[in-house]
Amino acid sequence: MSTSEIFLIAMMIIFTVPYLIWRLCRTEYYAPLVVVQIIGGILLGPGVLGAVFPNYYNFVFNPKVIGQLNGIAQWAVMIFVWVAGIELDINKAWQHRRETTVTAGLALGTPLLFGCAAAIAMLAVSDRWIGPKGHTWQLIVGIGMACAVTALPILVLFMEKIEILRQPIGQRILRYASLDDIAIWGVLALILLDWNRVGRQLGFLVVFALAAFVVRKLMRRIQERDRWYVGLIWLAASGYAADWSGLHFMVGAFLSGAILDADMFNQERMDLFRSHVLLAIMPVFFLSTGLRTTWQVGGMLVFGAAALLLVASVAGKLVGVQIAGRILKWEKGEASIIGWLLQTKALIMIIFVNILLDKGIITSETFTATLLMAVASTMLSVPTVAPRLARQQTLIAKAS
Repeated sequence: MSTSEIFLIAMMIIFTVPYLIWRLCRTEYYAPLVVVQIIGGILLGPGVLGAVFPNYYNFVFNPKVIGQLNGIAQWAVMIFVWVAGIELDINKAWQHRRETTVTAGLALGTPLLFGCAAAIAMLAVSDRWIGPKGHTWQLIVGIGMACAVTALPILVLFMEKIEILRQPIGQRILRYASLDDIAIWGVLALILLDWNRVGRQLGFLVVFALAAFVVRKLMRRIQERDRWYVGLIWLAASGYAADWSGLHFMVGAFLSGAILDADMFNQERMDLFRSHVLLAIMPVFFLSTGLRTTWQVGGMLVFGAAALLLVASVAGKLVGVQIAGRILKWEKGEASIIGWLLQTKALIMIIFVNILLDKGIITSETFTATLLMAVASTMLSVPTVAPRLARQQTLIAKAS
């Protein structure tokens, strides 16, 4: 068979397997299609499919096909992060700065501390978690931040599903998650800081700031249909410049979206665009993520680390939001609902640890443990929140 034929076989597998599981098993309530696609990527990876059918796996997912899939996956995830950056609403966060800062700070800081403690415990058992180019502090902070992440795009999808996205409580939760998103990429830039290339990185930030000023002016002057083309050109240029400077193309992708305002684009079109990206090309990224999963350290050790990280992540987020609720004098049960919705980690956390793996800061075993934690944490969100929200309908319209 030619490479193109094998590539198309791989694409059929990528889209068919998760869809059939999602549709036939009716997983929508506890595992929406995006979560099933992530799990499908793991199942189709070397740890499961590759172990059971090694000859078939090596035939379909050969180096040439994987190279093609990785190219699609990189562009897909760059677009997705670009959209997430555009959807950040800094103005609303500033208008409600005390409430937003207290909640977002505790919702991020507490699980970060819990995650760092879990990372220290993992290192006490084995040093196989640190990648060949990583330092101990990078691993600890990286795992801590992986436990603290809230995936804003997935949060939007979940809140649409339970019909609170456009409600006051949904907008509040978006503010908290948006502020945390900024912190996530700031911490990532700190972890990736390369003192041997710090001149390039500072140069990138200076040039980016100047270019961003020009791009914002340009975007306001042109029609909306042209903004999409200019925006994608800006995305590719920013990703290239960030990667050239020694950071990562994903840092550039996020920044290129964050400096744009959401009102530059029609909201309905942006929602459709995000949905189409999720439908048409993000499944390829999920597969490429699954191809990185491994159990080489030993299955029980990886699963044990994942369980530890899940406890640190869930408990840290809930404790942090409960403390915020007491400071801000929220109603009973309000902090619990918000805390569980902020548990959505898939995608952004997977992107985050993908970058750490690419840079050699963590090992594939660490990546697998954090990936399992992200999937489990995300799957817990809607089933836990939906019945609580049904009992406390008055909270939906509460603005602060």
